Amino acid sequence: MNINKLKITLDKKTLVDINFTINKSLALVGQSGSGKSLTLKALLGMLPASMTCELSFDGDFELIAGKTLSLVPQNPFTALSPLTKIRKQFFSDDKRVFELFDEVGLDLSLLDRFSPELSGGQLQRVVIAMALESRPKLLLLDEPTTALDPQTKVMVLELLKKIQEKEEFLMLFVTHDISSASLLCEDICVIRDGKVVENGIITKILKTPKEAYTKTLIEANFANRKFRQ
Repeated sequence: MNINKLKITLDKKTLVDINFTINKSLALVGQSGSGKSLTLKALLGMLPASMTCELSFDGDFELIAGKTLSLVPQNPFTALSPLTKIRKQFFSDDKRVFELFDEVGLDLSLLDRFSPELSGGQLQRVVIAMALESRPKLLLLDEPTTALDPQTKVMVLELLKKIQEKEEFLMLFVTHDISSASLLCEDICVIRDGKVVENGIITKILKTPKEAYTKTLIEANFANRKFRQ
């Protein structure tokens, strides 16, 4: 899938002007304020009315949130209603929900519980199951491991990778966490101030970044460890 043009403006000021390709799994990486969240909102059709968005892409589907396009949000603790049992927060029949719970490795007994009764890892897997409910062709990940401890973070990333291999959807992982991106994605697109700084195969860029900005991001993420291919 090629995003040939994504341009977001506000009062004639360009906030984002980028293009990128999602071959299988792409990490969109940058510091706060780089344009990651605006890009995500534009793809979801959730930009405020005050902003103008020009979007053109090549793909065999339309970008329709909740159908061909789904989102795994940043914080699983606030993504679900605490007053409604988990089962009632799905729209599919029992067969589909049971399939989804099996796919994300959750016990069916959790369907009769409320979200505050679940751990962070369990909640994030519930949210992933919900995002997969409509069988999307593109899955957007908005910092989905930020609220998780390191061990649970790795478990969730490995789960996502396993499910993608089976379901064959595309993934766009929006994050500032390059170490997590390296566990999940094949390619990376680094943005700064709404512009693409560099992009390509993630293992190559992590080993030999060309731009000082990219080097700074990598050093911040891997300050106490070496990257291994």
